[in-house]
Amino acid sequence: MPKTQKGKSAEKVVHPYSRKAAYLAREEIRLKRKERLKNEKATRLSNTGEKLLWFQSQLDPTKANYTRKDACDIIERYLHRFDAELEQIELMNGIKGRQGRLHGAREAVIKQTIERERVQYESIGFEIPDIINVKHLKTFREWTGDLKKLPNIKLRKVSNKGLDAEDYLEEDEDNLDDE
Repeated sequence: MPKTQKGKSAEKVVHPYSRKAAYLAREEIRLKRKERLKNEKATRLSNTGEKLLWFQSQLDPTKANYTRKDACDIIERYLHRFDAELEQIELMNGIKGRQGRLHGAREAVIKQTIERERVQYESIGFEIPDIINVKHLKTFREWTGDLKKLPNIKLRKVSNKGLDAEDYLEEDEDNLDDE
């Protein structure tokens, strides 16, 4: 009669205060942290990708180069991208006889996003693809939306600080040319 193998079918129970239990707990924590960081990076890349795709859709195919003022105009359009949705929410909330506010959470998120982006634009600068540099513009136009190719796209911070002064200087130069 063959002998049965002992211990192979049933695993030993690990004592909760043993070194092996501590090792398994550390390993589990490390795996969870790696997964969380991977998900955060994927979310961040996805958000950046959506933003860049929006900017790519706004580019004029006939225009070869953009000025800083053109970039600021595109940013202003980007900051007003939720206007239609906010109007719809206001219309729904304007109906008489309604209790509370419909889509209040969505409205709050949109307003916070717009406010945060506006503050960035007016202070340190809003990060957009570098459309002012012709070489980087060409690379950006050729981008297909693949998130793996995202590091190839150069970004530039554009602020509306000093834009009025630049306009004033350009007008002075135009006036000098007319004379």
